[in-house]
Amino acid sequence: MSMPGSPFATLRSFTRDPSVKNTKIAPGTWRRILSYARPYRALIWVFLVLLVIDAGLTVALPLLFRRIIDDGITPGNTAVVTTTAMIAGVVVVIDAGLGLVSRWYSARIGEGLIYDLRTEVFTHVQTQSVAFFTRAQTGALVSRLNSDVIGAQQAFTSTMSGVLGNLISVVVVLITMLLLDWRITLGALVLLPLFLLPARWMGRTLQSLTREQMTLNADMSSQMTERFNVAGALLVKLFGDQELESASFSSRAARVRDIGVRIAMANRYFFTALTLVASLATVLTYGFGGLAVINGALTIGTLIALTGLLAQLYGPLTALSNVRVDVMTALVSFERVFEVLDLTPLVRDAPEARPVPAGPLAIEFDDVHFSYPGADQVSLASLESIARADSRPPEPVLNGVTFTAAAGSLTALVGPSGAGKTTITALVARLYDASEGHVRVGGVDVRDVTGASLRSAVGYVTQEAHLFHETIRSNLVYARADADEEAIWQALEAAQIAPLVRSLPDGLDTVVGDRGHRLSGGEKQRLALARLLLKGPRVVVLDEATAHLDSESEAAVQRALDNALAGRTSLVIAHRLSTVRQADQILVVADGHIVERGTHAELLAEGGLYADLYATQFAE
Repeated sequence: MSMPGSPFATLRSFTRDPSVKNTKIAPGTWRRILSYARPYRALIWVFLVLLVIDAGLTVALPLLFRRIIDDGITPGNTAVVTTTAMIAGVVVVIDAGLGLVSRWYSARIGEGLIYDLRTEVFTHVQTQSVAFFTRAQTGALVSRLNSDVIGAQQAFTSTMSGVLGNLISVVVVLITMLLLDWRITLGALVLLPLFLLPARWMGRTLQSLTREQMTLNADMSSQMTERFNVAGALLVKLFGDQELESASFSSRAARVRDIGVRIAMANRYFFTALTLVASLATVLTYGFGGLAVINGALTIGTLIALTGLLAQLYGPLTALSNVRVDVMTALVSFERVFEVLDLTPLVRDAPEARPVPAGPLAIEFDDVHFSYPGADQVSLASLESIARADSRPPEPVLNGVTFTAAAGSLTALVGPSGAGKTTITALVARLYDASEGHVRVGGVDVRDVTGASLRSAVGYVTQEAHLFHETIRSNLVYARADADEEAIWQALEAAQIAPLVRSLPDGLDTVVGDRGHRLSGGEKQRLALARLLLKGPRVVVLDEATAHLDSESEAAVQRALDNALAGRTSLVIAHRLSTVRQADQILVVADGHIVERGTHAELLAEGGLYADLYATQFAE
């Protein structure tokens, strides 16, 4: 159980960034950290008791060896030698057992904290609005769930066991050594500064090299990731030069190799310095102690005990010299986790939110104004890169939009790109909240209903249907967990995709997604519509669901849409105006305003923007 004072633990302590100790920790951080430890307080107390027992066993063996030599071997007392050796053997077995038990408690506390923090962060991040995910870097978020959570966990395992274990060991060993012979003990400690000064310099060097290695590894991994995905590989095949690609990768890999060699040598210098100083201290102890034994001032057993204890002293003492950096590193990790947990979701349920009313649902927009929120409202600078410099004031996207889509009717949104059509549909699903005005579903403002009931009432199909890297069945029941086999096949039939699924070797258990079975754009859209039909929402929102499809796929998706929209309140964005001729009303959106409204025939008769768009598409 000497891990807290091991060379590896000492090296890790010295390679941490020393500048972290100057970080200002927010008030209340300690109290908040301890709240996470509360469920594990019984385990922590047992773990601390084990550390104390281990410290006692650290000095027990050298003292037992002293007794064997002074009271057994020297006077020729075989009984003392036998008995003491047996006791030493029992101590060794107990020490090994304590090591296993202590490791279990350490792992149970640490992994439990990782579980608690990860699940809390994941759950909280899921409550964030879409605006948060459009700004935050995925890699930075994953890092919070991995690196920072593990760093926070180390506050209760590595740091706690390291600091407390080293402190207890140093105190117990020093007291024992001073009681055995204070002069030799002080002489051995004189060499400690000779190690600490170069160790700190080596720690800074290793910290700098490690940071450079992480950067170089990231560059190399980035090239592999970009070239190994389907789109990147295709681009390389069509335009790239394989020799140049290989040369570029070889250059990056060579830099990673070189920095690895430098880090390996720096590590070796560190361990060599630690071993050298400890060896010199042992030599001095044997030198002065040997003279003391010859002069009768010290027994041989005491000398052996002192050298044994000395080996248990330098590692913990060295690690404790950097304890502030260790503690602050753990605290900073906790603060980075808390930073995410303290980010208030932009869209959240009101305290007295109620379910969406039963029955058919109408959609109402009442003088709605909207601007996309700024970075300071939805995200954290530490989770962004380029976006963090974006300080422009938000520009209005919708300006006084007012309309009503009657229950069970089909309303189409048409107009040029960037006019605000997708924003209108996003407000219905409450992906964002209106800056001014009211968006009502079933006569109730969407801000006054529960998010769960709104998600149940509103079904949304985007232009790019996303499928998880899971089975077709899993992708479908994601919309309705209790759906049985019959309901799944009914949805697939209605979406005009059942024959294809039956033809697949694994049927519903076929894995799809980015690395699964390759589906065409139309097939993905029909699976997305099947998911929508399985959900059975009362309001359907379609954001250009037939865009970028060939004629055959569009025809199949259109038949599926007829089934999806039947009897439901529908809000449809369409660039292909042929798909919305039968809409109950068409809203023409331009520059955040509704500039025209009416049926297909009425808008053609007006000769305005809709007529121009229609004439452009069907000029031939």
